[in-house]
Amino acid sequence: MARGFVFLVAIMDWASRKVLAWRVSPDLTSDFCVAALQSALQRFGAPEIFNTDQGAQFTSAAFLEPLRERHIQISMDGTGCWRDNVFIERLWRAVKCDEVHLHAYESVSDVRAGIHRYFTFHNQRRPHSSLGRRTPDAVYYATLPITAALSPRELPLIPAV
Repeated sequence: MARGFVFLVAIMDWASRKVLAWRVSPDLTSDFCVAALQSALQRFGAPEIFNTDQGAQFTSAAFLEPLRERHIQISMDGTGCWRDNVFIERLWRAVKCDEVHLHAYESVSDVRAGIHRYFTFHNQRRPHSSLGRRTPDAVYYATLPITAALSPRELPLIPAV
């Protein structure tokens, strides 16, 4: 922001690069990370494996408990090993270069609006070379038998707040 900082967390499907859920917060606590996780699990279901880094917000009992309750395997990156989480690191680079550095947000609500706009673009309109020039939404929904017949616009949306 023009003054101060805002923290961003995103839950991403590695296979499709789709951002499933995200949240921003002016404080680096686990509660907004847990809210993003709960939103992704509620909307998209439980994955077999969940990968994260070793930040305190991701190693907290509040964050890990929803994963353990659903018997999701937890994988954590090695300390300082960006390669372990290269997909999300690439997303952070794109968000910074293509959205954040281009705007001097005045408020947290301005940040939310800008990030929402960017992730909509990322998921629905931006072709990815690693996905055969398809969008993350196209790849994600094509792999789900129940939702394959629905377009992303027909699926219920849970707003990120």
